[in-house]
Amino acid sequence: MRFEEPAISAQGLVKSFGDVRALDGVDLEAAPGTVLGVLGPNGAGKTTSVRVLTTLLEPDGGQARVAGLDVVKDAPRLRSRIGLAGQYAAVDENLTGIENLTMVGRLYGNKRAVAKRRAAELLERFSLSDAGSRPAKTYSGGMRRRLDLAAALVASPPVLFLDEPTTGLDPRSRIELWTAIEELVGEGTTVLLTTQYLEEADRLADRIAVIDHGHVIAEGTADELKARVGGLRVEVTLTHGAAAFAAMTALESMSDEPVRVDGPLVSVQVDERAGAIMEAARRLSQAGVGAEDIAVRRPTLDDVFLSLTGHATVEDQDVPELVEVAA
Repeated sequence: MRFEEPAISAQGLVKSFGDVRALDGVDLEAAPGTVLGVLGPNGAGKTTSVRVLTTLLEPDGGQARVAGLDVVKDAPRLRSRIGLAGQYAAVDENLTGIENLTMVGRLYGNKRAVAKRRAAELLERFSLSDAGSRPAKTYSGGMRRRLDLAAALVASPPVLFLDEPTTGLDPRSRIELWTAIEELVGEGTTVLLTTQYLEEADRLADRIAVIDHGHVIAEGTADELKARVGGLRVEVTLTHGAAAFAAMTALESMSDEPVRVDGPLVSVQVDERAGAIMEAARRLSQAGVGAEDIAVRRPTLDDVFLSLTGHATVEDQDVPELVEVAA
C-alpha cells in the first residue's frame, strides 16, 4: 500500500532567540486537504513555527518538509508552493485592491494580463469586486483581511499558512473568513492555522496541536482533546457565593472527580445527562442551597487548555519583546 506524504511535517524543531528557546522540539503534521490548528497563548511559539515552515527563519535544530520539499534545502522552490497570511493585513494601503493583487502576481513572474485576470478572479471570490478600484486604505478591517488572504492565494498554493488571521475582526467578519477557509479546504488546500480563539479551532481544524512554552503538549482531534478533560458536567450558579462549600459537600458524591468551585459557579463531572439536573437540584435543596441556574454541558477547548496548561489561551507569557515579535 502506498501512503501519501504529509503536506506538512516537522520533527524536533528548535529555535532560540538569545537565551530564550522559542521552539523546543516541536513536532507537527498535517495530511493533504486538511486543517491543522495550532493553539496556544501569546509567546508560545506558534508564529515562530510558521516562520520556520514558510522559510522565513532557519531552525537551529530538527527538520521539516512542506509540500514535499525541505524547508531549508529547498527553500527557494518551496516559496512558490505556499501562501502566508499573517496577523495583520500585509497590503499596500495606497494601491487599489486589484493593483495589490496584480502586483503580487507580477512578483510571481506572471505577465500583466495574466496577473490582472487572476486578481479579478480573487476579488470576485472574496466579494471584493465592487471595492476593487478603491484604495485599500478605504477598506474595513474585514475587507483588508480578505484581501490579504486573496494575496496569499494568487499563485494557487497547495499549502496555506494562516497566522491568527481573524485577530481583531468583528464576529461577522470572522465568520466570513471562516467560510472562505472552509471553501479552500473543500477544494483540496492544506491549511495550518494558528489561533488563540478556541471556537475557531473547534470549527475549522481537523486536528489540533496545543503549544505552550515552545512544546507541543497535546495533539488530536477536538473530540479527542475534550475526552481528556472528562465527560459531561453539571454546572450550578449559586444564588449566594458564600454557599459554595455547602454546595460542594452536597454534590461531591455524584462523581469520583473533585467538585470544582469558581466563585458562585460550582461544577461536577457526571457520567450521564439523564436525571443529572434533577439529582443536583434535589441535593442542593436538601442542603438548603439556593441556585439561580443548573445546566449540563460538554467540555470545551477552553476546558482542555486550562486543564493542560493551568492558564487561559489569551494569557500573555513572560517572554522578551524580541521573541514576541518573532514568535
